[in-house]
Amino acid sequence: MGFAILTDTSANLPAALMQELHIQAVPFCYIENGQEKSCLSIETFDDAAYYQALGEGKRVTTSMVNQATYTAAMEPIVQSGQDLLVVCMSSGISGTCGSARAAAQELSARYPQRQIQVVDTLGASLGEGLIALEGARLRDAGKTLAQTAEALEKMVAQMRQVFTVDDLMFLMRGGRISRLSAVIGSVLHVKPILIGNGAGKIVVTAKCRGRKAAIRTLADELKAHIVHPQEQVIGIAHADCREDANTLASMIRESCGDVRILLVKYEPVTGAHVGPGALALFYLSDLKRVPPEA
Repeated sequence: MGFAILTDTSANLPAALMQELHIQAVPFCYIENGQEKSCLSIETFDDAAYYQALGEGKRVTTSMVNQATYTAAMEPIVQSGQDLLVVCMSSGISGTCGSARAAAQELSARYPQRQIQVVDTLGASLGEGLIALEGARLRDAGKTLAQTAEALEKMVAQMRQVFTVDDLMFLMRGGRISRLSAVIGSVLHVKPILIGNGAGKIVVTAKCRGRKAAIRTLADELKAHIVHPQEQVIGIAHADCREDANTLASMIRESCGDVRILLVKYEPVTGAHVGPGALALFYLSDLKRVPPEA
């Protein structure tokens, strides 16, 4: 391998897939019943029990990965003589990417012969995970660390992250959207369509009357804007609504043919912010995300 790849558990990648592609993950932690926990395998995560408890009012708190944790994860890699690509959760919704960059700066000074590249995906869940997967594909195809990081930065701008939730209050409590947006959505009983914008922040882009209409909107938007569907992996993440996720996957295959779809459960940390019933879609589109400063 030309270099190592490190992401975090919010990338929602199955443990078996990460092992196969030699991708490591720093664990995000959450506090439940006064105990700090982490989820290293979404395959064994009991999403039904977890999201039912959230829906019944159980509170879970989360925290970002700090610099010390990143340093501890990164140092053995560079110490062993490997260069390192770090694929991070959006800086628009978490300070984790800042922690990774601070750790990279610290370790670059300590190991000047090693290269460390940090990519801010401006995303979460598979909006982060699909970018990590592409990093592994490029590495295994013989691309250098610099070439891979440059390609992933371009991919970030193309990554469409669009989702719907059952209850906007979960996003509001985590500071992801304003209280006004959450209250209006709840009072009107609409199903919002949300995206990750060019700053990596979550914004409401449309409102639908009913769950079925929201799922259809996700599928129709993909059909209109996906680029080269046969050449990419489409991501679907759900928070204990597998039937809806399967319905969305079927709609996509009806319009795009036999495409590759990676369908996963939302892991508990990101899932605590989107809430039970969240359904998200991730793909490369012609709707380029433009950073605010551009």
